[in-house]
Amino acid sequence: MGSTSRAKGTTFLEVGKDGVAIITIHNPPVNLLSVDVMLSFKENCEQALQRDDVKAIVISGSSGKFSGGFDVTAFGRKVERGNVGYFSIDFFTDTFEAARKPLVAAIDGPALGGGLEIALACHARISTSSARLGLPELRYGILPGWGGTQRLPRLVGLRQALDMMLMSKLVNGDQAQGLGLVDAIATAEDLIDTARCWALDMSKGRKPWVASLYRTDKLEPLAEARLMLKFARHQVQKRTPNLTHPLVCIGVIEEGLVSGPRVGLWKESEALLELRQSITCKSLVHFFFAQRVTSKIPGISYLGLVPKEVKRIGVVGGGLMGSGIATTLILSNFQVVLKEANYKSLAAGIDRIKASLQSRVDKGTISQKKVAEILFLLEGVIDYRRFGDLDMVIEAVTENISEKQHIFVELEKYCPQHCIFVSSTSTINLNRISEKANSQNRIAGAHFFSLAHDMPLMEIVRTERTSPQVTVDLVNVGRKLKKTPVIVYSVSAMTRIFSFYYQGASLLAELGVDVYRIDRAVTKFGLPMGPFRMMDLVGFEDAIAASFQFIENFPERSYKSMLIPLMQEDNRAGEASGRGFYVYDNNRRATHDPDISKYVDKARNISGVTARLELLKLSDQDIVEMILFPVVNEACRLLKEGIVVKASDLDVAAVMGMGFPVYRFACLCVDVSCNSAILYI
Repeated sequence: MGSTSRAKGTTFLEVGKDGVAIITIHNPPVNLLSVDVMLSFKENCEQALQRDDVKAIVISGSSGKFSGGFDVTAFGRKVERGNVGYFSIDFFTDTFEAARKPLVAAIDGPALGGGLEIALACHARISTSSARLGLPELRYGILPGWGGTQRLPRLVGLRQALDMMLMSKLVNGDQAQGLGLVDAIATAEDLIDTARCWALDMSKGRKPWVASLYRTDKLEPLAEARLMLKFARHQVQKRTPNLTHPLVCIGVIEEGLVSGPRVGLWKESEALLELRQSITCKSLVHFFFAQRVTSKIPGISYLGLVPKEVKRIGVVGGGLMGSGIATTLILSNFQVVLKEANYKSLAAGIDRIKASLQSRVDKGTISQKKVAEILFLLEGVIDYRRFGDLDMVIEAVTENISEKQHIFVELEKYCPQHCIFVSSTSTINLNRISEKANSQNRIAGAHFFSLAHDMPLMEIVRTERTSPQVTVDLVNVGRKLKKTPVIVYSVSAMTRIFSFYYQGASLLAELGVDVYRIDRAVTKFGLPMGPFRMMDLVGFEDAIAASFQFIENFPERSYKSMLIPLMQEDNRAGEASGRGFYVYDNNRRATHDPDISKYVDKARNISGVTARLELLKLSDQDIVEMILFPVVNEACRLLKEGIVVKASDLDVAAVMGMGFPVYRFACLCVDVSCNSAILYI
């Protein structure tokens, strides 16, 4: 019996008395692949193929996990051209798949990326029902590079293969069997034995033995396939017009269908080499790791604090933000007590919550019965008497310091000693809000983004007095709300970034650039909507509050535009009012409004700004840079001031808070004063 060490990052080989060799991938916790693991895997495969006592081979992963794929840290690194096709063609195709002994994959847990490609090159696949199979490489700016683009269409058909690759779609074992991706289902306990029997049956001719690469029974006729590929290209260009790697993937698939799978394999390997070193790949990999470390809090994470249980949460204020926060909480199974000043305001807040839930019913995401169950978690009150057993209270009233200070003083009278007090302020320094309270160690901020129940980002604001335990508890609540928490100090970082974003757009408009052209340039760059459309969505009240706070705090680098105040005088308040920079119909479809030019002219006259005809010649790239470079500068200031500790947190916040295109990040520092990764333009 030959075997390698069971140390981390290797494989081991065991040969049973029945003549079946079991090769196990071993790299805890999810058996990621690396060059070292693959070299060990190759060595053990070749040894098993050469041994006379081995009749068949089963490939598995240790601890019930086949393989989570190739280690993402390797993506984006420079690769020597001489390595092209080394594993994909030389090993997997010419040695592994071409072997004279059958190979069967025994799949449990994840079989992703390169892990699934190993299984695809086997002659059969046995899986548990709960296994997760997929080729998610496009998430990282690359494509499947070990034969996945060629073998998957031949096993499941082109239509399903395109869906799985282009959408990074994962399937479970039962779904995979229905598609033809796996040959049989077994329990976790019987998986290896089932695979052994299957492999022996193949070796004795009792089961079919066909190389995946040369199967054609699932492939559509070439003319039909080309129509599918054409449609896929159209959808990709419509959905992600700035990304090329999905189109490269489609081209590689087509090459294999037209010129044969071996030609497709070479094209796949060449494409992988180029894509791995692209800015898109580097950006997506950077963001992947940035997301994973948002909850790593300097000075706190090493303490090993365990989050305390939070069940009942109060929300003070049932306006647009407060009702959105309450909706988010009850959707995540928290019990919520919503407080308003009077019954009329309370009824309006509850109606907003019901309308939000009903919209989910209309979209088919939840049932009417589920809505009734969710609403059972909600209680409305007009005083603090029901606050005696709450674990947390979130104030969500208007941006008024005195009112917020008064609320925290009142909460100390009615809430238990363990209750955490949270402000949802987006514009006011948390130190000022908490200065009149006695329990400053349990005061923190949670900046939700409009609309609170939809946006994935949650800024958690700390002060020097906020206890580490409170921060840990609030991070845990954010996770339960399915939000990505980003830790900041004293104030919202994103509000400052948004202020520059809006100010830059307003100044550019007053200088003579068309409002709608600005929005078009920004969306063409990759943001989901331009600054003016976003202001409509957020609402003018929040935009004005943020702008005035910024002008008050940083007058030396602020531009005071009267564009929105002038529009407010005519009862324009954004999308919620049906009129803002755009006009909205009953379905909230936005159309241009020619009257906007009148407001721009009025604002220009008040500001004393002169329209500059030469700005009409600006390119889209010029417009984007004039609006976003100040955002980059402000990000650097936030880091320098210590409001944000990790630049990667700003990157995550920019993507999840303002929709900055994740593929526009660079992993290299663009400003030595930041000493980190900032927006790439």
